[in-house]
Amino acid sequence: MQVNWKGVYPAVTTQFNEDYSIDHDSNANMVDQLIKDGVHGIIVCGTVGENCSLSAEEKRAVMSNAVKAVDGRVPVISGVAETTTALAVQYAKDAEEIGIDGLMVLPGMVYRSTEDEAIHHYQQVARNTGLPIMIYNNPVTYGVDVSIEGMKTLAEEDNIVSVKEATEDTRRISELYREFGDRFVVFGGVDDIALESLMLGATGWISGLTNVFPKESVAIFNLAAEGRYEEATKIWRWFLPLLRLDTIPTLVQCIKLTEQMAGRGSERVRAPRMPLKGTEREYVERIFREAVESRPQL
Repeated sequence: MQVNWKGVYPAVTTQFNEDYSIDHDSNANMVDQLIKDGVHGIIVCGTVGENCSLSAEEKRAVMSNAVKAVDGRVPVISGVAETTTALAVQYAKDAEEIGIDGLMVLPGMVYRSTEDEAIHHYQQVARNTGLPIMIYNNPVTYGVDVSIEGMKTLAEEDNIVSVKEATEDTRRISELYREFGDRFVVFGGVDDIALESLMLGATGWISGLTNVFPKESVAIFNLAAEGRYEEATKIWRWFLPLLRLDTIPTLVQCIKLTEQMAGRGSERVRAPRMPLKGTEREYVERIFREAVESRPQL
């Protein structure tokens, strides 16, 4: 499927059985429900999907089963989060063979790259696949920022078509459009500034909390796209306490806990991650309950 780089793309969780093997049936049901709730695309094997906690074989299985579950209804994008460039290149080749529609490529994991090294990494992946690529630029988490100058180099790769902008600096969105026009499709990649990103021209939103409240996420996107910001803001302000959970180190546990509370999944995570406990768990449970009690009518 040709990727329509627009709309709300949840970065889905990976569900586990009681023995922590992958629960492919639950993954398929979760993806099916999200599509029925109106999302525009699916992203598997991202940070929220615990990519780095999956074996190479498991990642391929997750991609294969997602493609089967989606069945061509929306694009399926896979995160590429490998420790070396060679492994990332092989992953991209395998993803293309499996039938993934596009790639969200992260810099090399574990080793903190320089900008030049990250650019080289992205170039090598792009040159070894025919799939369209989104650059995931997240200096807060991964320690390397691909600057506007760096993006000029990546603009020479025809199949690098999009940027997930997660610097937490909304000025970067305007800088990208000022320098490149419509060369790159810009996605907002930080949940708690997503509405601001959409207002500044981002045409997509990659979200973790969409897994829990997909209809509200889609409503915010659609209203913003129509310039109906006052209506979008009302939903946004209701959603904001939950969206902030996507910006902290325990984001995966927070999202999975709220999925479980919403009846949309299990909170099981693979070690070294551990389920939330104590005051942090109590806080997440409280703001989820408050959100349900005050849920806006769409």
